[in-house]
Amino acid sequence: MLEPVGGLLRRILPIILSHHDKYDGTGYNPMAGEEIPLESRIISVADVYDPLTSDRPYRKAMSPFDAKEFLVKGSGTDFDPAVVEAFNDAFRRGEMEVPQLVV
Repeated sequence: MLEPVGGLLRRILPIILSHHDKYDGTGYNPMAGEEIPLESRIISVADVYDPLTSDRPYRKAMSPFDAKEFLVKGSGTDFDPAVVEAFNDAFRRGEMEVPQLVV
């Protein structure tokens, strides 16, 4: 679907395609660790944290602390340890407090 594109989208295509890849190589593509674009590794953490801390039709939101601990447990397997560490540092500084959108 995204292959026949040009310009900016062509440059970000590898990031989009690999944001679900696992740091240990068990994701969709045969990439692991530093082979996965840094931007994808960052998006991967955000892409998990946000839904964990949001109410879903099938479950209530986790607390931010529990969601952060979920990421820490996946550090080195699902997620880049350096990205999780940076996220954890921002969390400790209170920078991850995002107001919930009211729809």
